[in-house]
Amino acid sequence: MNNKEKRLKKNNHNKSSQNRRLFGQWLFFIAIALFVILILRFSYIAIGGTVEHINLSSQARRLYTDNKVLKAQRGSILDASGQPIAEDTSTYSVYAVLNKNQVGTNKKPLYVTDKKKTAKVLAKYLPISEKKALAALNPTNENTFQVEFGTAGKNISVATKEKIESYKLTGINFIQSEARLYPNGTFASNLIGITSQATKKDSDITQLKGVMGIESAFNNKLTGTDGQRSIQKDKFGYQLPSSQEEKSAVNGQNIYTTLDTRLQTLLESEMTKVQDQVHAKLMTATLMNAKTGAILATSQRPTFNPTTKSGINKAWSNSLVQDTFEPGSTMKVFTAAAAIDSGHFNAKEKYKSGTYTIGNQVVPDWQTSGWGLITYEEGFARSSNVSMAHLERKMGAKTWKKYINRFNFLKSTDSGLAGEASGSMQFTYPIDQADTAFGQGIDVTDMQMLQGFTAIANNGKMVKPQYIKKVVDTDTGKVTDEMKTENLGKPVKSSTAKKVRKLMEDVVYKSYGIGQDFKIPGYKVAAKTGTAQVVGSGGTYLNGNDSYLYSVVGMVPASNPKYIMYITMKQPTLPATKTATQLLNEIFSPVMKQALGENNSTAKNQVSGKVKIANMVGEASDTAVKDLGKQNIAATVMGTGSTVTQQSPVTGTEMLAGQRVILLTSGQMKMPNLSGWSRNDVLKLTDLVGLEAKFSGTGFVKSQSIKSGTIVQNGQTLTVKLKQK
Repeated sequence: MNNKEKRLKKNNHNKSSQNRRLFGQWLFFIAIALFVILILRFSYIAIGGTVEHINLSSQARRLYTDNKVLKAQRGSILDASGQPIAEDTSTYSVYAVLNKNQVGTNKKPLYVTDKKKTAKVLAKYLPISEKKALAALNPTNENTFQVEFGTAGKNISVATKEKIESYKLTGINFIQSEARLYPNGTFASNLIGITSQATKKDSDITQLKGVMGIESAFNNKLTGTDGQRSIQKDKFGYQLPSSQEEKSAVNGQNIYTTLDTRLQTLLESEMTKVQDQVHAKLMTATLMNAKTGAILATSQRPTFNPTTKSGINKAWSNSLVQDTFEPGSTMKVFTAAAAIDSGHFNAKEKYKSGTYTIGNQVVPDWQTSGWGLITYEEGFARSSNVSMAHLERKMGAKTWKKYINRFNFLKSTDSGLAGEASGSMQFTYPIDQADTAFGQGIDVTDMQMLQGFTAIANNGKMVKPQYIKKVVDTDTGKVTDEMKTENLGKPVKSSTAKKVRKLMEDVVYKSYGIGQDFKIPGYKVAAKTGTAQVVGSGGTYLNGNDSYLYSVVGMVPASNPKYIMYITMKQPTLPATKTATQLLNEIFSPVMKQALGENNSTAKNQVSGKVKIANMVGEASDTAVKDLGKQNIAATVMGTGSTVTQQSPVTGTEMLAGQRVILLTSGQMKMPNLSGWSRNDVLKLTDLVGLEAKFSGTGFVKSQSIKSGTIVQNGQTLTVKLKQK
């Protein structure tokens, strides 16, 4: 090897050594860098406790923590005396396991083994045929793990679940869910409203949420706050000592309405009877305490059953506040009041009835030939449109509009219910202004009319209609909100209101008055009827016998009204044998008589004749309550079952309308609120459930020793204090 080759070899060796040294240095620095990064990363995790935005501490706690939600109970909605209208309950859904690999201890099958027997039992207690049940149990896919039974297998009551379980069918299971019970069935349904299941925000937990009526308007008060129970566990799943933490659930508040169950039940019954005759597009009726504005009963047709949801597709709106209409001649109450109050009404002055020309437009009376020259007071009793048009012209449009505003038309009553309408008015031309004087060309709501009528009934003082009596904390019993009569001012003088009521008396008692059907023996009635043409979808008035809205307002007793009742009937098909006023009176008279009777303990049950009680044993409890309600008999259900097992009084007993029947079912019995009950009704209850009754005083129940809602035990003593109303 020559020197040149030796030098080349040496250079190559030195170069390789240098490369290895450089590579080693880089590897060392990379290792150091990675080590530093790892140290920093571990330090970050140790200090911050998060990885990929996940808190490791929280994740570990979740891994070793058993959390259980403590469900809050939704508050109840009750009538004025504390009887439940809406309350929490549980329903069940049924499903069947078909997978034959599902076995329990001792190889006990947890799947359906006898499909024919199972189908037969399910068909007996659920709204499904045996054939359909069997088809569901034999799906086309042989690998189906489990099956359900559609709507027939949902919303099952506790009693029905227990009956199915009594057959000890293998593979049949139930899932419990929160539900809302409306024990009275159709009962001011559009005011009370309904609930639906909703998922809580940022959670998979469901809870009931109000979607209409009081259930919606007071959802925040009715909805409670769920609690939570947490238990810390070790890695083997055992509870750590003293590790349990619990936050109690806060139940929703109870809402007491102003509704009177007896009056509401009777109103529902009479509304149904009339609706079955006339099939009106819309019918409403409301009874109100004139002095306080408390709504005692209210209903509409069409309506729905909130438990079954039957009919709800045609009755989504609450007509009390959401539907507007032209009121027709009941508006004349306010026109007369405005004319009297502003000094433009001379009762004895005469005018020519029949027609009245304003510009090139004609205002006609309902009898276009008129009644000749008549006084304005007679014109009111005859419901003359011409008389009102003359009065509006005498006042002037500016003055008339001022009184429309004084009576708070064209603005919301602030009822608190969703979707309340404000109304509207056509008031541009003289003919428009005259039309509003007899209730055409102005849109109002039932609530606005009721509010305005209070000013006439209360000698000029207008009060706000209200439907909530009080709100009560369910845990403490403390009243958190209580109804107080809300004075809205005096649209007219006291003397004016008295004169208007006198004109309304003439409608009922004068020989030419058109409201003679509304007489009530023993009481003077002040009333005003109304007939308004209905506007069609094209914006023009409809023609024909079935194109009117008929209405009546009644105030009793006329000299100092305690009650106001307002009824509307839109586009009914009138039977040939009855007039609109006769049909309206079929609702007005029995309900007003009942209200007057309840206000007078000596005439408490003077509404109608005797009713013979049918056999309710074996009937569904909700059906029995509904059937008794149709006979104007109140019913109280004791127990949580769905089928009546006993009743008091027994079958065939004759009772007076307004009295009470006690229906016994299976399950736990809770003491009802007895406020306002008669001694006889209390005895029916105690005899049936095995309580000993002790009374003091006379009249109707004022207080009770066993608190409402308490579970009743056989043999307990119930002490009741009675007091005359």
